[in-house]
Amino acid sequence: MAKKLVEIAPNDFQLSSKNIEQLHSILGANEQYSQLMHYFTKYQDTDKKGRYLYWDEFRWRVDKDDDPQMAWWSTKMMRLFKLKSIELYDKNGDSFSFCIPDSLQAKLYKIYNFSRQGIVPHNSLKQNFLISSLIMEEAISSSQLEGAIVTRRIAKDMLTQERVPRNEDEQMILNNYMLMKELKRVKNEDLSIDMILSFHKIATKNCTENGVIPGEFRKDNEIFITNGMDGEVVHTPPCYTQIPKRLAQICIFANEEHDGERGSVFIEPVVKAIILHFMIGYEHPFSDGNGRTARAIFYWYMLKNGFDYFEYISISKFLKEAPKKYGMSYLYSEIDDNDLTYFIYYQVEIILRAIDELLGYLQTKSREFEEIASLLSNSKIGSKLNFVQKDIVKKSLKSAGRLFTVKEISNDYDIASSSARKYLNELVKYKILASFKDGKTTNYIALANIRETLLGG
Repeated sequence: MAKKLVEIAPNDFQLSSKNIEQLHSILGANEQYSQLMHYFTKYQDTDKKGRYLYWDEFRWRVDKDDDPQMAWWSTKMMRLFKLKSIELYDKNGDSFSFCIPDSLQAKLYKIYNFSRQGIVPHNSLKQNFLISSLIMEEAISSSQLEGAIVTRRIAKDMLTQERVPRNEDEQMILNNYMLMKELKRVKNEDLSIDMILSFHKIATKNCTENGVIPGEFRKDNEIFITNGMDGEVVHTPPCYTQIPKRLAQICIFANEEHDGERGSVFIEPVVKAIILHFMIGYEHPFSDGNGRTARAIFYWYMLKNGFDYFEYISISKFLKEAPKKYGMSYLYSEIDDNDLTYFIYYQVEIILRAIDELLGYLQTKSREFEEIASLLSNSKIGSKLNFVQKDIVKKSLKSAGRLFTVKEISNDYDIASSSARKYLNELVKYKILASFKDGKTTNYIALANIRETLLGG
């Protein structure tokens, strides 16, 4: 499978139940134990840089005087000792498994540490603004990852203005935005087939790509995943007749406690969320919208387990930047004896990049806000403005002539339309904005002399 896309590992060195027999065979045939110990000591579950490599990359990083196949066999054995099997199975009935090498544990620790630190502001208005802005970011990026061709500016204008989508690409973005909001609403519920269907229905509403029927499983096996380059098939999902049964097992897995107590396997919540993401992609239960549904379930599980700051994290943006690596992480896990560790590593690295971006975003916004707060502190109206109004002033200073509407402000800051209208009208009174009618709608425009008005007033 996929022999053109990746270099398949030598069969004699594949991970299987025969590994122990292979060990006895090799030891019996070869008395040079020091040579074997050389490989066992030198080639561990990850390389010297902590990377969990598959054979096609691994073989080029073996020391010159060492046998690549023996090095690979040693690495596979080291992984075998750490692997945990889970009660989820491929279409042939073989179980999936994973392990947590030290380098992966270190990355997971960083994610948990962010959760403990509390990286989001507690001011309710600031928090609402942050939630709205970054939920939009994930909605847009997730859609673009699936092929939607819409600029960020147009997409954000559509969402903030509540404009009716003009085409299916815009509809996909609106759907993803509504889906992200739905995840917050149901985060305390158990996963069920009905919930999965509901997520898919929201994600694919009014979309016709690949003949998708929102909220319904595919009804044939005419679906396969290619490498996106030469059309080579790299994954064929399980039979459509097995979808309800297989998804029911995924729901059981999602809802079970994996806390390591009472004989259960311990699975860290972030890892479990990533496994759920993988499994929906593996099953491919729908004719289209599988990626969006898989990522939705990942977010749902993270929110369910107290990772509230994931409301502000956009993983799709980084998956979109390297879709081939995203696909390869799926492929490696499937062809290397269902070892999910490849996919887990990649997703954890994506999460850390998204966290870094969030921190940078917060620092930038905080710096911009402090600058406008300093300017307003020398103005008579500074003390009269709330956070929303100060942020509108900041945007107006950056872009004279910018238009604002009640709907935009209401959606951007998650406040009532009446409050948004009040805040805008007050800024008109303070000569920050000017208002004008466009039919029945009142628009607001940023004036060009705001700085002079503030310093002079």
